[in-house]
Amino acid sequence: MEHIVLGFLGSLYLQIPGIGQNQLGSLNPWVKGLVPSALGIVGIAIMLNLFSAGIRKKMVDQDKLRRLMKETRAWQKERMAAFKSKDQEKIDQLNKKSAYMNKLNMEIMQLNMRPMAITFVPFLLIFYFLLPHMFAYTVAESPIPLNLFPGNFFHLTCSGDDVKNSAKTHCFHENDMYFWGWYFLSSISVSGIIMRATKTAANMD
Repeated sequence: MEHIVLGFLGSLYLQIPGIGQNQLGSLNPWVKGLVPSALGIVGIAIMLNLFSAGIRKKMVDQDKLRRLMKETRAWQKERMAAFKSKDQEKIDQLNKKSAYMNKLNMEIMQLNMRPMAITFVPFLLIFYFLLPHMFAYTVAESPIPLNLFPGNFFHLTCSGDDVKNSAKTHCFHENDMYFWGWYFLSSISVSGIIMRATKTAANMD
């Protein structure tokens, strides 16, 4: 689950005005056609995840990260069990370690953010300067709408309103998928496999 959350956080910059979904893509892309575009983006997602995993492996002490996460999860599990059983003595005992656990959680966050300090700018440049010229605005079709978040904050597919405003959104069919949306789905699909293959998944036993 953690790799999905990190993948989501790593894609938040795509929501920045001027870099968001409606601004990405080309009217005359280098890669033409749905199938080549879809496969090309999957390939790019794999390469960027491999690059990110390599940076993570170099910069983060994986053994330390797993040890910290194991300790915090054990404490959270024990605390939850104490609350369920209403064992006030146990709850008080565990609460005494709250400050220490907060310190561990902060350390975990710092370890996870360290690789992003290296990858953020290159990824931003790739998405802003390279990929929009390689692919059209929409590159895949979804059988169902995927705009599940309120307020269109996380807009993956074209809606009926987007089709009506096609001059701006470049959507011509409902449920067409923006190229960055297809990249996001491709990335979260392969990231867990790559993290396990490169032994950079923090939740590995």
